[in-house]
Amino acid sequence: MDFYKLAIKEIKRETKSAVSIVFNIPEELKAVYQFIAGQYVTLKLTLDGKEIRRAYSICSSPKSSEMRIAVKEVQNGTFSKFANNNLAVGDLLEVSVPEGKFTFEAKHEHQKSYAAFAAGSGITPVLSIAKSVLEEEPNSTFVLVYGNKTEAETIFHDELHALQLKNLGRFFVHFVYSQANATGELFGRIDKSVVNTVIKNKHADKTFSKFYLCGPEEMIKVVSDTLKENNIAEKDVKFELFGTTPTENV
Repeated sequence: MDFYKLAIKEIKRETKSAVSIVFNIPEELKAVYQFIAGQYVTLKLTLDGKEIRRAYSICSSPKSSEMRIAVKEVQNGTFSKFANNNLAVGDLLEVSVPEGKFTFEAKHEHQKSYAAFAAGSGITPVLSIAKSVLEEEPNSTFVLVYGNKTEAETIFHDELHALQLKNLGRFFVHFVYSQANATGELFGRIDKSVVNTVIKNKHADKTFSKFYLCGPEEMIKVVSDTLKENNIAEKDVKFELFGTTPTENV
C-alpha cells in the first residue's frame, strides 16, 4: 500500500463528536488520489511510540476536486480522539492511495433508482455515492435512509437537507432517530419495519436497481434479510461493515 504525506487543508466540526477533514493534494499526486465513489483511504500515525492505522471512507464526490473524510470520536478510539481534539490545518498525515470495492461508477445515460441504508459514520461512503448519482446521472433517483440517535448527532444533517432541496424529486432523505422524536422523521432504529415502510410504502413507485448498506453488523444483517424477503437479488445489495477496518462484500 502506497502512503504519501498530505497536509490538512480544512477541518470542520460536523457534530460535537465528529469532524470532517479535507486534504491538500499537490498537483503531482492528483492522479494517484483519483478515487471512485465509495472508496476509502488509510491514515497512518505514530502516537505514544505506536503506529496506528485507521481506514476512513471518502465522503466527497469524485467530481468535487476535493478529498474529504469524516472521523467520529469513539470510546477508547485513540486515533479518533486525537483527530477530533488535536489535529489542525497544516498538519501532515500519511495517507494511503484510495482503495475499496464498495463503489459506484456513474453512467450519464442511466435512468435508475438507488437506495441506501446507513447508520452513524456509515454515511461517509454513501454520501459520496449519492453525490455521484446526483451529479452524473441526471435521470436517476436516490433514496437514503439514515439512522442516528438524534439530529444533533447526525453527521452531514444540514448538507443532506440542502442536497435534498437542491434535487427535489430525485433525492429523498429519511432520517431515523432512536432517541428523539422529530416531525416528519422516523423513530427507532433501522429495522425490518423501517425497510418495508420505505420500499413498500414511501417509495412503492420505484424499482431499485442497487442497494448500498453501510453501518454496524446488526443493521446490515436486518436490512439484508428484509431485502431478501422482498425478493431483492443478493447481487443487487452491496454492503460495507463499519468497524475499525471497512469490510466489504464485492
